[in-house]
Amino acid sequence: MINITILCVGKIKERYFEDACREYEKRLSRYAKVEIREVKDEKTPEEASLKEEEEIKDIEGKRLIKLIPPDSHVIALAINGKSFDSPGMAKNLDTLMTAGKSRLCFIIGGSLGLSDEVLRSAKEHWSFSSLTFPHQLMRVFLLEQLYRSFRILHNEPYHK
Repeated sequence: MINITILCVGKIKERYFEDACREYEKRLSRYAKVEIREVKDEKTPEEASLKEEEEIKDIEGKRLIKLIPPDSHVIALAINGKSFDSPGMAKNLDTLMTAGKSRLCFIIGGSLGLSDEVLRSAKEHWSFSSLTFPHQLMRVFLLEQLYRSFRILHNEPYHK
């Protein structure tokens, strides 16, 4: 069974996002051991300069990097990352698992994104869209797409 760690900046505040995450974690448990770990998000001043934003991303990034499990294949979720359709994502996961990657670590940044250090530490960058989504919703999207990928890989029905 593959181990998946999802590192996130900030906590989920809305109950409906929590419920959705729990549901997909439960569904995924048939295919993978999933652990979600959160780091504290930094308050961003209303009129933050680019320098201040970079400093905030660096602080959050250092917190994330400390939590990356050893021997993980790290995948950062980033707008400029590689895009997939659902079968393509499943194929990529299958390729990783076939290559012996038994521990995957996905990283979801906060409202400002990920630091350069986190992006450099990742083996891959994946994008779900060129749109900007709340990091809380991104967690739901990732869990749902991982679940969908495992359904595809096990030749089980999934919604197209």
